[in-house]
Amino acid sequence: MGNAQSPPNPRFATASRAFTQQELKDLRSLFASLAAQSRSDYKYVCLSTFQDYFGISGPLASRLFDLLTQKRNDGMLTYEDLVISKAVYEKGTLEEIEEFIYELCDVNGDGFLERCDIGAILDSINDTIFTPKNTQTSLNSSQISLKAFLNAAEFSKEAEGKSENNMSLVDFRNWCNLVPSAKKYLESLLIPPNTVRPGFQVPHMLFPEKLSFEALALQKEHAWHIVGALTQMKAEQWKLVYHSSVNGLSFSTFMGNISSVEGPTILVIKDIDGYIYGGYASLPWERHNDFYGDMKTFLFQLYPQASIYRPAGLNNNLQWCAVNFSSEGIPNGIGFGGRANHFGLFLSASFDHGHSFACTTFNSPCLSSTNLIRPEVIECWAVATNGVNYEKADLTKGTVLERYNEDRNLLKMVGLANSSQ
Repeated sequence: MGNAQSPPNPRFATASRAFTQQELKDLRSLFASLAAQSRSDYKYVCLSTFQDYFGISGPLASRLFDLLTQKRNDGMLTYEDLVISKAVYEKGTLEEIEEFIYELCDVNGDGFLERCDIGAILDSINDTIFTPKNTQTSLNSSQISLKAFLNAAEFSKEAEGKSENNMSLVDFRNWCNLVPSAKKYLESLLIPPNTVRPGFQVPHMLFPEKLSFEALALQKEHAWHIVGALTQMKAEQWKLVYHSSVNGLSFSTFMGNISSVEGPTILVIKDIDGYIYGGYASLPWERHNDFYGDMKTFLFQLYPQASIYRPAGLNNNLQWCAVNFSSEGIPNGIGFGGRANHFGLFLSASFDHGHSFACTTFNSPCLSSTNLIRPEVIECWAVATNGVNYEKADLTKGTVLERYNEDRNLLKMVGLANSSQ
């Protein structure tokens, strides 16, 4: 096709060996289709056709096209270009893929990864995933939420002639660890749009009609952020099972509402200072006198900085759920990480206060502006697993005793059989 009359390209020959014959056949078919749409006599794909097919636009799309065409600036993506680039971008070593994406993020192509470049990446994510026509959120809300991802980035590398530091490769790696959805998005730009594209997924969020989307602490952009740390199956549907504005700040109601949830849950807190954060509990909330949980559990920040904090592997103090204990060494409430009375995140059984400290369990900082937490909104979302589709969300107001008065065994399981709260 495109370079049929050209001398053999050793890079193309080497890159071709990274693919199976079927994959090469599929790539050739894709190229032929896009080249036909480009009206290039099947010789090349033009930028506009490339953008339309892969669903990306703006500076990021232009930068990707520039890298794919080996920076020739001729506006022509050949079949050899496509194979060579995808061999590195999708089939290369982790280091090769990382370096390609790092170069891709230098959107203006000046050799420095600056704050404006990361801003352009986030603009692309906003335009591709969170445009008003595709979501229930406003453009302004999306921009405010996405700014939190920029706040998670560090720019520590000094550059001669630059007034501001730029992002080193180490800075970039750290940012990708804190914002894994952005990394997945950047790794998936050349995946055909008719398939599941990691980094493009936003779960379907079920919540009662009487709650407006704006009343939720967890916005679509936040959900996209959390999904980056989850498998595809856990990114499909989330159901709101507790909201403090509907159910009140009640620990017993919280435990009652989540008692039938067998899979993972997401706890989200918005405090009186406007900070939003929480934790992903991979196991059900059940009464224990010590830590439990597994390494799928993690903490997160959503605003004013958005970051994911996975287990560091230094201890197993992952999940905490203590109900109706009388010992000061076993504080009643729910929490994540750290140690008793000094958690990475903790909500007391009164549900009107809690705390957050830097902890080695998740290598996480204090999640709020101060160690003391005063919740304004508390939410809990159930994550659908194993192909389960939740029905419409329906939050029932009332205590555990009111809702489960006929089932004393269930109350004993969570330690509330003799509680009035």
